[in-house]
Amino acid sequence: MCSSILSIAISAIFVAPAAEAQKARLPVEDFRPLLVNAIESAEGRAFGILIGPMAEALTTRMKATSPILIDVTTLRRYKQAGCSRLNVRFSQDGVVLPGTDKPRKQTFDLGLNYCRDGQPPRSLA
Repeated sequence: MCSSILSIAISAIFVAPAAEAQKARLPVEDFRPLLVNAIESAEGRAFGILIGPMAEALTTRMKATSPILIDVTTLRRYKQAGCSRLNVRFSQDGVVLPGTDKPRKQTFDLGLNYCRDGQPPRSLA
């Protein structure tokens, strides 16, 4: 009995936040709103899921088995208001790359200097 209670408690600690993160993902056809959300977030993070024609084309092309997830994290906030250095991570499970036959998780990171207005910062200080 004690072990089943412990098992339930551990599941609640590790599974619930993961499930909440999935629910909190903003569906986007363009990842730029996630950049602004991360800049404006106190935690400096935003999470999305790519939808629409581009997502469908990429998923079909890569024979993937899951949606394209986008995680934006703030690496540095600049002195210029509303501007940050951001890391944008695209990830997808079940991707079959050309020349391979085994599906795997694929990730791609992109670093950007970005401001809420869509422009780069005037200074990196």
